[in-house]
Amino acid sequence: MQIRLLTAMALLEIIEAEKWFGAVTAVDRVSLSVERGEFFALLGPSGCGKTTLLRLIAGFEMPDGGRFLIDGVDVTAVPPYARPVNMMFQSYALFPHLDVAANIAFGLRQEGMERRRREARIAEMLALVQMQGLERRRPHELSGGQKQRVALARALAKTPKLLLLDEPLAALDRKLREETRLELTGIQQRLGTTFLVVTHDQEEALGMASRVAVMNEGRLAQIGAPAEIYEQPNSRFVADFVGAVNLFEGDAMPGLVAVRPEKLRLSVERPEALALAATVVSISYQGGQSTVHLETGTGKKLRAHLPSAAARALTRGQTVWASWQPEDGVILQK
Repeated sequence: MQIRLLTAMALLEIIEAEKWFGAVTAVDRVSLSVERGEFFALLGPSGCGKTTLLRLIAGFEMPDGGRFLIDGVDVTAVPPYARPVNMMFQSYALFPHLDVAANIAFGLRQEGMERRRREARIAEMLALVQMQGLERRRPHELSGGQKQRVALARALAKTPKLLLLDEPLAALDRKLREETRLELTGIQQRLGTTFLVVTHDQEEALGMASRVAVMNEGRLAQIGAPAEIYEQPNSRFVADFVGAVNLFEGDAMPGLVAVRPEKLRLSVERPEALALAATVVSISYQGGQSTVHLETGTGKKLRAHLPSAAARALTRGQTVWASWQPEDGVILQK
């Protein structure tokens, strides 16, 4: 069943969007809305259609069907430069021969903004992304995180109604991604600009967005708040793609049941609740938390997330009982 979610208050409305590349359907009758001031994420695996949908919103691709409305205006046939939208590319696409200030000012010059206003806007953007004092540096003199900030400042300089971000943190290392994720959400909240980010990283989407749309094979699989997507997935695909999950099915189960690893309980003695006997295969230490990898007698592999102090009480090859509370299992569409 295709999801359709439109609201009268939406800044962006996508109505039955379709896009084909030869025999391949990249976007398949997608309808969704993004509210004004929202931080919205399109999440999905490579090839699911999320980047194509982003390019359709930006106007870099023309749809084979459907309509796109921004602030109530149909922009389906409007060229990219005439849409109230700007895009921050994964590669950042900074001009190597221009310094930081000139990169930020590029779109403002194209619009013909007079010099005094342009310089004030550059200073405002430099302060926003904490790049004061670096305005004369060229891109090759910047770190990856600094390039990302300049690209963001350039994208925001023209005050777009909608900012599109294509895998904005992909080029950064893990620590810098975490720091930049906080900076992005802080900037979005201060400005109130509507952000729409495309990512394949579940942690990134759940950590930044106020709502998430999970895509699969050109369609929307589920839309909801991050907690809803994680704790109440509506299908096997969403449960399996968004975070780790244990899936159970059989005569004793009411359909297909998903249990997150942190909800799986391990005990030496068999509990009264429904439980499966399993052997500890390995224990992966991850600081305050450890992942216990298990295998049942039928060869089914399970994962449990435990505090490391509790995991240290277990040993490889030990037999334990894996169980969960009824409210911790989510029944899925197969």
